[in-house]
Amino acid sequence: MPPKKKANAKPLVGAALIKEVNRRIRLARSLWDAHRNAACRGEREKAIALYETLSKEEREKVPQELRVWLRYRSEKYFGEGRTPPGGGH
Repeated sequence: MPPKKKANAKPLVGAALIKEVNRRIRLARSLWDAHRNAACRGEREKAIALYETLSKEEREKVPQELRVWLRYRSEKYFGEGRTPPGGGH
C-alpha cells in the first residue's frame, strides 16, 4: 500500500519545484530504460504536469538533456499519433 500524503503538505515552489521536476524526469527515464512503459507513462505525466507549472526562466534551469528527453518521448511514444500498444496481436 502506498504511503498516504500529508494533508498539510505545501505545494512546491522555486528550487524545490525544479528539483522535483528533474527527479521525476530522471525516474521516468530509468523506468523507460527498464522497459516498464506503464510506470514510465505515469511518471512522465506527473513530470509534465509539474513542468507546465514552471515559468520560462524556471524551465531554463531544467537541464537541456532532460527537457529534450521529455519532449521527444512525449511526442514520439506517448503522443496522439503513436501506434497503439498491442495493435498487431
